[in-house]
Amino acid sequence: MNYLVAVLSNRTQAEQAYSALEKEGLPREQMEILGNGYKSADEYGLINPNTQARKGATRLVYWLIPFGFFAGYAFNWLTGIEIFSTLGAFGNHIIGGLLGAASGALGAYLVGGGVGLTVGSGDALAYRNRLNVGKYLIIIRGTEDLTRRATAILRQFEPENLQGYAQRA
Repeated sequence: MNYLVAVLSNRTQAEQAYSALEKEGLPREQMEILGNGYKSADEYGLINPNTQARKGATRLVYWLIPFGFFAGYAFNWLTGIEIFSTLGAFGNHIIGGLLGAASGALGAYLVGGGVGLTVGSGDALAYRNRLNVGKYLIIIRGTEDLTRRATAILRQFEPENLQGYAQRA
């Protein structure tokens, strides 16, 4: 399945482009308009970067917290640093492990969340931002021939961006 996404600056331009696509015989069920008054990014299923960031952070939490605990425990055991003198050696090793686990959680949140927010959403973040400032998207999905025909039609309307995608199997 191929996708073609056109970014148009206003509603009138988007409606004119959609009408031109219909006149050329493109099936309505393979075309969508996203924007104010039409489908939203969430209704269409455009990836939410916040969700991707949360997934990335959660994936990292499962191995960074235990790793951080063992690294903190081992560091305290090897160095013999006394965090609280009343706890004794074993208690200080546990406190070192807990500090290491906290560092692992912070790393998972910052790295996993940051990477998920900036990279995990692909172009979806850019399209969401354009929708948020009042732009409109026309999305066509279908065969390569259909998206090629749609590209030729949409170029007449001078979209801000015209991008094709091929869905991986």
